[in-house]
Amino acid sequence: MRLFIGIPLADEVVSELAAVCARLQSATDGFRWVAPETLHITLQFLGNATPEQYNCLTASLRDVHAPPVPIHLGELGFFDRAGIFFAGVDLEPELTLVQQRVTEATAGCGFVAESRAFHPHITLARLKGQGRGGPLTTLKNRIGHQHRFSRFTAQEFLLYESHLGAGGSTYEVRARFALAC
Repeated sequence: MRLFIGIPLADEVVSELAAVCARLQSATDGFRWVAPETLHITLQFLGNATPEQYNCLTASLRDVHAPPVPIHLGELGFFDRAGIFFAGVDLEPELTLVQQRVTEATAGCGFVAESRAFHPHITLARLKGQGRGGPLTTLKNRIGHQHRFSRFTAQEFLLYESHLGAGGSTYEVRARFALAC
C-alpha cells in the first residue's frame, strides 16, 4: 500500500479553492487538476508500506501528541521545476511541531523524513508531460489578484492510502488521529 500523512481541509476552504481552480482551469491548459475532495496538506509522504509497517504506523501515530493547528493559507504559487500549482500554507509553530512529531513517529517504522525543509502547501494542479515554461507562464498570468482564504483550526491528521489510476490518484482514509493539548 502507498501511504502518506496529511491534514484535511475545512469544507469552506475546499469550496474556496475549488472556486479558484474552476475559474482558472481550461480543457486545453495542459494541467491535471486535483479533485476538491482530495485536497489536503501533506505532513509526510511515506510511499510503499508493508502490512507490518502499516501496523507500526497506526500504533506510533496514536502516540503523537500536539495541539490543534491553526491553518492560514497564503498565496497561490508554483514549483516551476516540478510543474505544480499550489496554495501556500503559512508555517505556524503548531504546524511545524506536528510535522516534526509525525516524522519522528514514522522513523521507528522504517520511514525516512525528506532532507529538504518542510514547505506546507496544497497541490491544486500538476502539469502533464514536458514543456513547463509556456503553460506555467499562461496560468501565472491568469491568476490576477491574490485570494484570501478562510482560516481554520485542524483538529486531526490522517493516514491516507493513495490509489494510482489513469485519471489521477484517489485517496482512502486509513486512520484518523486527534490533535489535542
